[in-house]
Amino acid sequence: QVQVVESGGGLVQAGGSLRLSCRASGSPLNTYGTGWFRQTPGKEREGVACINWSTGSIYYANAVKGRFTISRDIAKNTMYMQMNSLRPEDTAMYYCAAERWTTCPRAGAGYWGQGTQVTVSS
Repeated sequence: QVQVVESGGGLVQAGGSLRLSCRASGSPLNTYGTGWFRQTPGKEREGVACINWSTGSIYYANAVKGRFTISRDIAKNTMYMQMNSLRPEDTAMYYCAAERWTTCPRAGAGYWGQGTQVTVSS
């Protein structure tokens, strides 16, 4: 059983930056893929970025390429996402997920956190 807890959300002006953290407990993540998803009311949850903890392979959604950077700290069992050049359309609840034997967790599979709100004002 893996528990993941997100932190780092907040209110920021357009063009600003935030760093999200996802701390995992219960198991080392060396056989897992972890990722960030986001959701706004009335819309489906969308994948933002994900990373394979074994290979280091990374995936980004087109909407965030060049602005967001996903990373992991193996010693701390923690995933991060540095978000730069934030836009109002990045406003959403951001969720962390972990799923074994994959690079990108599937929606509805694996272990999910409660989310952290990111709000970007124009």
